[in-house]
Amino acid sequence: MNTRALRVAVLVLIAAVLLLVWIVPILWGLLTSFKDIKDVLNYPPSLIFTPTLENYREVLFGPTNILGNLMSSTIIASSTTVLTVTIATPVAYALARLKLPARKPVGFYILATQLVPPIGLVIPYFLILNRIGWMDTYKGLVLVYLTFSLPFAIWLLVSYFEDIPREMEEAALLDRAGRFQAFWHVVLPQARGAIAVTIMFVFLNAWNEFLFAVVLSGSKVRPITVAMYNYISVEQTQWAQLSAAALIAMFPVIVLGILAQKHIVKGLSVGAVKGVGRR
Repeated sequence: MNTRALRVAVLVLIAAVLLLVWIVPILWGLLTSFKDIKDVLNYPPSLIFTPTLENYREVLFGPTNILGNLMSSTIIASSTTVLTVTIATPVAYALARLKLPARKPVGFYILATQLVPPIGLVIPYFLILNRIGWMDTYKGLVLVYLTFSLPFAIWLLVSYFEDIPREMEEAALLDRAGRFQAFWHVVLPQARGAIAVTIMFVFLNAWNEFLFAVVLSGSKVRPITVAMYNYISVEQTQWAQLSAAALIAMFPVIVLGILAQKHIVKGLSVGAVKGVGRR
């Protein structure tokens, strides 16, 4: 076997192992979601059983259904995404294109915010929201999510805007177009892929977030990631219903990932070489 064939074989083996590590827990959860309590508690676990939809009926229409929690997650993730992209896009454009006096300090601050451990911000956020009466509200959680989604989105978009050629924008400015007109009609259409990647990552981060949600939410606003704890108690864990709820919560994320996989691959390499403070 030559070196090239060996390299391909090793890469295929590594890819197969990584795929198994990712897909086996999902398949196990899928099987568990169709089991009744007797089959769930069987030891050793049985792969042959009579499937049931009772767990899905319970989590969707039962006393502890998650429909309201899915709505809460949708409102929070969508609001966070819209606000983040609306604010981050012009800010990133300004950092990438304009000669601002505080460009480097602002760029350093944006990168530094990504290094702060989230656990260190939970108590300050709790105290602030409790003081202003925004605990257990949509606006409180969206505000908190904005504080870490905005720097990430700006950092991501700056790298894209720096890659867009300046010639077309300069031609628009020479034709007496204003800066905003050049941004809206020339730069923004070329950055649609960047904005799509940003929307995807911001939505996924907001949808999957747990740490801040479990502390800052309550009975009125309870995202799906927190609501799944309804099926865990001191006496027992309802594994079948928990698996069904987890798969329902994963479904929008999986669909979004499949639809945007091309943008995901491109977005993973954005900003790997260039920094925000590049001239």
